[in-house]
Amino acid sequence: MPVFGLIELPYAAAGLLVGFLVGLTGVGGGSLMTPLLVLVFGVSPQTAVGTDLLFAAITKTVGGTVHGWRDTVDWKIVRRLATGSLPAAVLTLIALNTFIHVGSGTSRVILTVLGAMLILTAIGILFQRRLLAYGATHHPLAPDNALIPTVALGAVLGVLVSLSSVGAGAIGVTVLLMLYRRLPILRLIGSDIAHAVPLAFVAGFGHWIIGGVNGGLLLSLLAGSLPGVIAGSLLASRAPDHFLRPALAAVLVLSGVKLLAG
Repeated sequence: MPVFGLIELPYAAAGLLVGFLVGLTGVGGGSLMTPLLVLVFGVSPQTAVGTDLLFAAITKTVGGTVHGWRDTVDWKIVRRLATGSLPAAVLTLIALNTFIHVGSGTSRVILTVLGAMLILTAIGILFQRRLLAYGATHHPLAPDNALIPTVALGAVLGVLVSLSSVGAGAIGVTVLLMLYRRLPILRLIGSDIAHAVPLAFVAGFGHWIIGGVNGGLLLSLLAGSLPGVIAGSLLASRAPDHFLRPALAAVLVLSGVKLLAG
């Protein structure tokens, strides 16, 4: 039922839930919101991805602003990531609209990539600490030597985020932590959030141009997510990490398998 003629309560409730979980776990909204919209609400994959990208861009603008104000953003890393991700995002959107055409073909591609990315994200959540421990036993790359790997990471994220809205969070941060082990973790997280904002805006507006964004749906999601992410962030320090990570990974795997199965 619409509230004030604009906000749909079921979508606002979904935004509240996802925002709370994002604040609680730090996992990006794309890995939670997009499958929720597709599997529970029956939103078309392209509309779910496009709407979620702008949803994430607006939400992360706040987080990126806070990190920038606290000087926890390494702008050199952000530029390197964006050098790869923004052109890759534009080319991916052009390919979607030109070669696959908007319709069932696009939906099948998005569902396949989304399902695979959810499973990869779940693996990243479960094994992130082991990957970091592995990185700690090997010499980190010097900042100059990390240029090409960082641009390549940005390009991969640009493609994956444009197709599925998933990837810039758990996967991106894990790789950055292994590439730049000399930098504080908070600075890398801030850099990843700052980079996710322009990437999500570019990909989101690209989906809007090809007809993949629902404005009313976006407004309803934001109405719930903004207070949800604040509440989740306030409770994050008290959350049982040993329970949340496996539970969240299980949900992502089940969603990924469901999407791949069609």
